[in-house]
Amino acid sequence: MDKFLVKKAPRNRLGQGEEKSLGEGQDQAGEDPAQLGGEERSLRKRPRRDLVEDGTDSAGPRWQHIRAEGLDCDYTVLYDRAEADEIFRELEKEVEYFTGALARVQVFGKWHDVPRKQATYGDAGVTYTFSGLTLSPKPWIPVLERIRERVSQVTGQIFNFVLVNRYRDGCDHIGEHRDDERELAPRSPIASVSFGACRDFFFRHKDSRGKSPSRRMDVLRLQLAHGSLLLMKPPTNTHWYHSLPVRKKVLAPRVNLTFRKVLPSKT
Repeated sequence: MDKFLVKKAPRNRLGQGEEKSLGEGQDQAGEDPAQLGGEERSLRKRPRRDLVEDGTDSAGPRWQHIRAEGLDCDYTVLYDRAEADEIFRELEKEVEYFTGALARVQVFGKWHDVPRKQATYGDAGVTYTFSGLTLSPKPWIPVLERIRERVSQVTGQIFNFVLVNRYRDGCDHIGEHRDDERELAPRSPIASVSFGACRDFFFRHKDSRGKSPSRRMDVLRLQLAHGSLLLMKPPTNTHWYHSLPVRKKVLAPRVNLTFRKVLPSKT
């Protein structure tokens, strides 16, 4: 774990939240959410001293810093269980997901049904292109604005766009990809906030992909808890692909919000 975690980090004064278990079937958040070295190696039994805390201010989140070659991420549990449960209920009620042609994805020139539900919200004047679609986001709704404000408080970053992915159960998934679209502001991080079922989240270095990879590098596996925040900072999306694989034993839904800073559309 030492090769991925940084022992010392600057103090963070902003934000709220506890690092504890949230959601059915989840590990106690804050106790070894990172798992390294492929799907079989687990760090569940590693001592708690491997965690990294930003100071001792009880009003701020406790961050785990995840580092590897070309990978720079921070993880924390941002909401306690009651608040996360309430937000999840609001998201289930308020978010309007794509239907029809917008619920399909282009892969190698062919169109397929997206194995999850998707929606986009954001500021006026921005568009975002992914999976062969160029979209103008819907205006912000109150629950998403509150989450965005919370994320900005604890990260010091400004976001003007969010992609919402809803996974009905463990059969819904997303394959390996990089969030490296040209509309993204250079050097801007992506903030991934999760609600609902805890799911495995994989990072794989671009040089270690395929049947004959040019390098042998460990896969990094995280478990993203209910109410958690994963901040993916540059150059992570340049060098590492990420995915949410199928987990058939997971029966509950999950909603994930990826907040981004998108450049204004050219007129």
